[in-house]
Amino acid sequence: MVEARRNTFKAPKPEASRLLAFDLIVEVNRNAGYSNLLLPAALTASTLDERDRNLVTELVYGTLRMQGKHDWVLSQVSDRPWNEVDAGIVDLARMGVHQIHEMRIPDHAAVSATVEVARKRLGESQASFVNALLRAVTRKSLEEWFAPLESISDHVEKFAIQYSHPAWIISAYFDLLKSWDLVELELRSNNVPAIPTLVSWPGYSTQADLIALGGEPTTYSTLGVTLKGNPGKLELIQHRLAGVQDEGSQLVATVFAAASGGQQWLDLCAGPGGKAALLSSIARERNITFTGNEFSQPRADLVRKVVHGARVWCGDGRDVAQHGESFDAILIDAPCTGLGALRRRPEVRWRRTVADLRELTQLQLELIEAAIPVLNPEGILGYATCSPHLAETTVQVLDILKKHPEFEQVNVEAYLPANLKDATRSGSLSLWTHKHGTDAMFLALFRKKSLPNG
Repeated sequence: MVEARRNTFKAPKPEASRLLAFDLIVEVNRNAGYSNLLLPAALTASTLDERDRNLVTELVYGTLRMQGKHDWVLSQVSDRPWNEVDAGIVDLARMGVHQIHEMRIPDHAAVSATVEVARKRLGESQASFVNALLRAVTRKSLEEWFAPLESISDHVEKFAIQYSHPAWIISAYFDLLKSWDLVELELRSNNVPAIPTLVSWPGYSTQADLIALGGEPTTYSTLGVTLKGNPGKLELIQHRLAGVQDEGSQLVATVFAAASGGQQWLDLCAGPGGKAALLSSIARERNITFTGNEFSQPRADLVRKVVHGARVWCGDGRDVAQHGESFDAILIDAPCTGLGALRRRPEVRWRRTVADLRELTQLQLELIEAAIPVLNPEGILGYATCSPHLAETTVQVLDILKKHPEFEQVNVEAYLPANLKDATRSGSLSLWTHKHGTDAMFLALFRKKSLPNG
C-alpha cells in the first residue's frame, strides 16, 4: 500500500511565472518590499517570455491592489478566521482569487495552477486548504459574490470592498471631493494600471526623441510621452539622457521652475524619483546652480547618477542650515502618505495608516521650518506632496501663511499649461487621477518678501 502511494505521488510542477509572482507578493507583504522596485528587477533577471512577463506583472500588481476585495470573499469561505490563517496561504489564495475574478483565466486553470504553487512553496497539507478555498470561491459567479454590496447604504463600507481601499483613505477623498460619485471615480482610477510615462531632460533629450521611439505625447507636459513596454530597454533611459516620471510629477517640477529664478536652486528632498533629474537639467539650461539633498546615502548615490554632475548633499533636510548657504528657490518634495500614487504603488494603500499621517505631517512642518531661513528674500519656496490629503496639503499651506507673515502665496495659475483645467485648489496645483490622468500631485508656491528698509 505504501509503495502504491509512492508510485502515484507526483512532484509539484508550478509554472515559473506564477512561482515568481507569489514570491514577489510575499516579499512585498511580509518583508516590506516595494513592488515598483522588486518587479522590474525580477523581470530583468528572468528568462520569461513577453507573455509570461505580462502575467507576472498583472498577478503581482493586481493581487496587491485588490487584496482587500479578495480577502472579503475568502473570509466567507474559510473555516478559520481569516486573520488567523497562515500568511503564505493568505497571499497565495489572494493570487488565486485574482485570477478567478479579475483575469480571463478559466476557473479550473486558475485553481490548479495556484495549487501547484502551494504544493511547491507551502507543502501538501496547506495546498489542500488552498484548493478547498479556491474551489469554494468558484461555486458562485462574480455577480453572485458581490450582489450583497447593493444593499450596503454606507458608501465607505461599500467602496472599501468594491474598490479595495481602506476606509480612512475613502473618507479622506470625500473630505476633498465632497461627492461620492467623484470619490468613486478616483477609487476606480486607482485600480487602473498606469502606462509607463517617460520624460525628456532638457539639454539631453527632447519630447520628439521619445515620440520617435513610439511614445504618445503627454496631454499637459511638453517634455513627456507614454510608452507601453519596458522603459529600461531604451538607450535614452540606459544612458541617463531621459527618465521615467509620471506626468503629474513633471508638472510639479516645471511649474516650480517656471516660477523660480535666481542663481541657486535647492531640492531639499531630492530622492531618485525624477524631479531632481528634471530640475537639474532645467537649471543647467538656465545657468542656475542646482543642489540636491537626500537623507539616505544609497538614494543620494542614485540621485548623483541622474543630475549630470550637479552637487548632491547627503543628510537630514532639517539640518540644511549647517551648510551655511542660502538659495533663491527651494523645492520641498516632502515625504508623504503617497495617497496620490496608489495606481503605481498598490501596496501603499495597505501599508499607510492614520498614525503614519500624523508622523509625516510633523516631518513636513519641520522640513518647511528648516528651509525658510536659508531662502533668500524674494525667493520661491515650493511645497509638494504626492497626496491630496487635506492634512498634507491645504492645512500645511495655511500653517505656513499663519506662522510666517513674511511669506505670500503665489497663485500657480499663471504657470500652468493652457489646456490644464480644473487643477487648482485655493491657488495651489491640485491634480486628480480621475480628472487629469496623472498621479494626484499637489504643489503650493510661496514668495519670501524682502525685509523693509530701516
